[in-house]
Amino acid sequence: MKVMHPIPGIRIILVSILLLRCAFTQTAADQTGLITLALQNQDFARALELLRPALQQSPRNAQLWTMQGVAFAREAHKEEALVSFRRALSISPDYLPALEEAIQIEYERGSKAAIPLLRRVLRLRPGDQTTHGMLAVLEYQQENCSDAVNHFEKAGTLFDSQPSALHAYATCLVKLRQFDKASEVFGRALALTPQDGRERHLLAALQLMAHRPQDALSTLQPLLQAGNPNAETLELSATAYEDSKDTPQAVASLRQAILLDPHNANLYVDFANLSSAHDSFQVGIDVVSDGIGQLPTAAPLYLARGVLYVQLAEYDRAEADFERAYELDPHQSLSSAAQGMLAAQENDLDRALATVQAKLAQRPKDAILLYLQADFLSQKGVEPGTPDFQLAMRSARQAVSLQPMMSGVRTVLAKLYLQAGNYPQAVEQCRKALDRDPKDQAALYHLIQGLRKMGDNGEIPDLLKRLAFLRRQAARDESQRNQYKLVEGDTQPR
Repeated sequence: MKVMHPIPGIRIILVSILLLRCAFTQTAADQTGLITLALQNQDFARALELLRPALQQSPRNAQLWTMQGVAFAREAHKEEALVSFRRALSISPDYLPALEEAIQIEYERGSKAAIPLLRRVLRLRPGDQTTHGMLAVLEYQQENCSDAVNHFEKAGTLFDSQPSALHAYATCLVKLRQFDKASEVFGRALALTPQDGRERHLLAALQLMAHRPQDALSTLQPLLQAGNPNAETLELSATAYEDSKDTPQAVASLRQAILLDPHNANLYVDFANLSSAHDSFQVGIDVVSDGIGQLPTAAPLYLARGVLYVQLAEYDRAEADFERAYELDPHQSLSSAAQGMLAAQENDLDRALATVQAKLAQRPKDAILLYLQADFLSQKGVEPGTPDFQLAMRSARQAVSLQPMMSGVRTVLAKLYLQAGNYPQAVEQCRKALDRDPKDQAALYHLIQGLRKMGDNGEIPDLLKRLAFLRRQAARDESQRNQYKLVEGDTQPR
């Protein structure tokens, strides 16, 4: 058999290619070594200088792009660094050095862009507590509490020395209504700063939400025994005492709180609720009347006293208090949508109305916008016969015709009919509104007004009792919301 020998010229070419490849590999290794040395010596300008030709020769090298990102990052050029890290990750999506560096920049910004990167790291290192911890904080900041709680749990003891992170964890648990677990987490935060009175208030409020009043009292004891408890401590302890069936001590605590902070309307409302719960209506009226003496323009106090007058069947006084409350705070009858827009416009009624009218110019048959226009015009106190009043009336009627089942719009229409002296129409709209939403306090109040104007007083006592019941229920809800507000403060994790 004839043996085939390589052609001499081809052998030379192959050897040359191999030598060039080895030389190139050696050069690339040398370059990487020099770049690494420059980075280690914190000579980032030199590193960037070396990286330019290296990347031209190896544009698909994830390591080099990451090195460039590191150099930019250490020079405080964060945007350029991110561009480099993203280029590295486009080449090698699971390249950990690039992932970690990109995450650090995004995390420091509080950017949600770090979340998918962190999830990618978790696929590579499922049990990494630091990664879980960073995800927990970012998910909390994005208000994704279910995911945040899951990651807080998997972060283990990572945050046990960081009160702000423990607050974030507990706040998410509260939003998920896991009050017992939230109390345990807040207990760990209090253990770090046991002399912090606010921490004790937070924990006590949580324990009350978890229906553990005795635990709340134990938490508050150091503050109560110090000899000079403040009004907030006494208010919380009063709730705990009442939930523990110790009403005399609850009353004593509230009285002491009122003496310390006589301009706190919530304390008088709490006392009214306590009095109502134990049929001590006149005592409650006396205390709330003292509060009105201190705060003559506080609408919640008139509402609270009106509820107590209903319990004593003093309906004229109750109705007078309800009327005064609505005079003092007409915004309470605003729809939730209107309240939200007004809050967004910094409680500037004219600005909120202008925003609605600008949108109506583009969508003239939008029922919600028409409703809001009527609502805002009504709150401005437009007078019957004026162009603005007629506009409000037309808007409300059109909104009703477009969406007859829309909650709240009939209440606005009823109020306008009352102002116009058209009491039968006002009563009709109130009844339809209450058929739709039996808890609509404004509709109920306007119904009482309309019937009174018509001389039809037979229903009024029962309607006032119904309104008083809704007000008591609203006061309890507000008390719980105040506890939530105490817990869900502006604590932000670092």
